[in-house]
Amino acid sequence: MTLASTSPSPKLRLDKWLFAARFFKSRELASALVAEGHLRLNGQPCAKPAQGVGVGDVLTFVQGNRVRVIRILALAQRRGPASVAQALYVDLDAASPPKPA
Repeated sequence: MTLASTSPSPKLRLDKWLFAARFFKSRELASALVAEGHLRLNGQPCAKPAQGVGVGDVLTFVQGNRVRVIRILALAQRRGPASVAQALYVDLDAASPPKPA
């Protein structure tokens, strides 16, 4: 009899992932957005910047005058170039252009 592996999938702090994926210029700005309750994680309100996120999670938040709906494809421990950051997620609402102000 063999037991299936029940090890949890890797997680990363939400604020750290948002900063690494280049949605915010600083981790403090990412933390503030989350702490103020302006982000949903898999459809549920999230107010903890330290909340763990993993591959497959969906984030919904406002950035500028646009609502972003993002699915996490990969985790990154540090902030890299924009080309690397764009490979960390897929924009689920990419079909609709930003609304003019």
